[in-house]
Order: sequence, then structure tokens, then C-alpha cells
Amino acid sequence: MKGFTQTNLWLEDSTTMNTTAIPLSRLSLASRPSLVKRLPHFVTLMKPRVMALALFTAFVGLMVAPTRLDPLPGFIAILAIAAGAGAAGALNMWYDADIDAVMARTAMRPIPRGKVSKPEALIFGLVLAVIAVTALALATNLAAAALLASTILFYVVVYTAWLKRATSQNIVIGGAAGALPPVIGWAAATGQIGLESLALFLIIFLWTPPHFWALALNRSDDYARAGVPMLPIVAGRTATTRQILIYSGLLVLASELPWALGFAGAIYGVIAAVSGALFLLLARRLNNSGTDRVAAHRLFLFSISYLFVLFASLLIDHGGGSFLRAPAPHAGRSIGSAHADALPGAARSRRGLINLSMHEV
Repeated sequence: MKGFTQTNLWLEDSTTMNTTAIPLSRLSLASRPSLVKRLPHFVTLMKPRVMALALFTAFVGLMVAPTRLDPLPGFIAILAIAAGAGAAGALNMWYDADIDAVMARTAMRPIPRGKVSKPEALIFGLVLAVIAVTALALATNLAAAALLASTILFYVVVYTAWLKRATSQNIVIGGAAGALPPVIGWAAATGQIGLESLALFLIIFLWTPPHFWALALNRSDDYARAGVPMLPIVAGRTATTRQILIYSGLLVLASELPWALGFAGAIYGVIAAVSGALFLLLARRLNNSGTDRVAAHRLFLFSISYLFVLFASLLIDHGGGSFLRAPAPHAGRSIGSAHADALPGAARSRRGLINLSMHEV
């Protein structure tokens, strides 16, 4: 038996009385090793990095809300939002498989490489979306579940299937989907859409164009080959850097809204001001640099850290958050009024000027 490298199973054919050596691996269920080996590819379909960012911002939205969830429903809510983001990513890869195959940045994704088929990606994304929305509804409330379902639909149908291939403003309008997670987190805790959560939505919404256009500036050839009308291709580099600078200025102003509305304190205000000044400086350098690829890449990398630092400082400013349960606000009260009651005098008076009732949103 020395040197024998293949494990065989000897079977006897009852009709010919011949014995044949059959590799044991051929007798095992094909789906078992296949599923285990392909599991990382299904994880990749969910765009883990994008999912992590959505998960973190949703977590902050849930933690800074005036009402706290019990630990178990809070944990389920976070998992459900993560699953919803993963479902949107999988459905995005399913629809974009054709252009992913011709772009260097995306050619190694599971579907272009043949690791996952398009029907498998579609079924996986749809099942994950249904599970995510259902779990969020059962663990928290219908408002949060409806927001999660709307986010998935908007990202897949409005952005992926329509805007991405139709207009250079694709990432501007489509950015609304990526900006909704903190609103979902807030709604999961309160059952409402608070003005504070809309401020967080606005921050991410204005952050999205400079973040993705900074990437697109160095990936223009990829997008042109795939036929995706990103702004650098349609309007040129100069116009794109100018738009990045404009959106960066608006972002810096919007980043101070949590402090201005009174649900963030001095820690957040200072960090937002400093990090915003750095963001604006990098955007200005990019606008003045012309064809400098390094400046675009530097802004792209900083923009990732910027959003994390901004939301982390908001969480720290609220004491790190907790899942301690607090009484829910009365159904007839204004959006954000429960939070205002918990604020000290000056902040409360400033906060009281911007309360909105549900029908005014």
C-alpha cells in the first residue's frame, strides 16, 4: 500500500461480477463540499465593507435615539439591518454582473469569476431581504421594517437598475439608500422618523458624492469601458473636482447640525469642525491639483475615516449608548420631543424651535 495516494471504495457490479475502484470523493454529496467551499463567495456578494459602514451608522442611530431597546430586540435589529444591507449588495451584484465582468475593480467578484451563478445570487439576495425585513418587523416595529424594505428596493431598483446606467447624477440620487441606515436604527428604537435622524441622513447623503467621485476620478477608464456615465466621464475631471469641493462645503455645514439641533455636545462639535476642515482642505487641494491622482486617492481614503470618526464621536458624546430600556414617547408627541425633554435648559430651548409633527415631515 506504500505510495497509495487516492482513497478508493471497491464496489462489485452484480451483473458482471467485476470490481471497480471508485474514488470516495465522487460518492459524497456534491453540494456539501461545494457549499462549504463557496460560502466565502456568498459573503463577498453581501459587500462586507459597505455592509459594515451601514451597520455602524444604523447602530449609532439606534444608540442616540431617546428610547432604548431591550438587549435581545436591539441585537436582532442590528443583525436584521446588516442582513438587509447584505441583501442589497447581493442583488446589486446580480444585476450588475455584466458590467462587473469588464471593470478591473470588480472583475474578481464572485459572479464574473463563476463562483456563484446569477440565479443563485438572485435567490440568495431575495431570501436574505425577506428574512431581514421580517426579523426587524417582529423584533421592533413596522416603521423600521418598512424603511429597511424601501432602502433595499431603492438601492436595487432605482439606483442599480435605473440611475447607475442612465445619468451622471446616479451616485447623488442613489446615495439616499446608503444614507438611510441611521434613520432605520432610530425608527427601530422609537417607531418614528426623528428630525435628529434626518440630520444624520443628510450628513451621509452629502458625504456620498465626494467619496465616490474621488474614487471615480481614478477609475474613469473602468467606468467608460462598462458604459457607466459617472461624472468624470460625462463632465470631465475639472467639473468633477469642482462638484466635490461644493459638496464638501455643504457636508461640513451639515456635520454641525447634530450640535446645532441640541442632540450632540461640545465633544462632537469640536471633532466635527476639525475633521470637516481637513475634509475641505483635501477637497480644495484636489480641485487645485487638476490631474493629480494622489490627491483624489487621498481624499477617498480620508472620507472613509471621516464618516467613521464623525459617527463615533456622536456615539461617545452620548456616553457610548446602551440597550437600557426607557419609556417610549407618547404617540401624539412631536418628532424628537422625547429627546428634548432629556436635554438641559439651553439645549432644550434651541431644540424646541425645530420640532415637527408627523404630518409635517
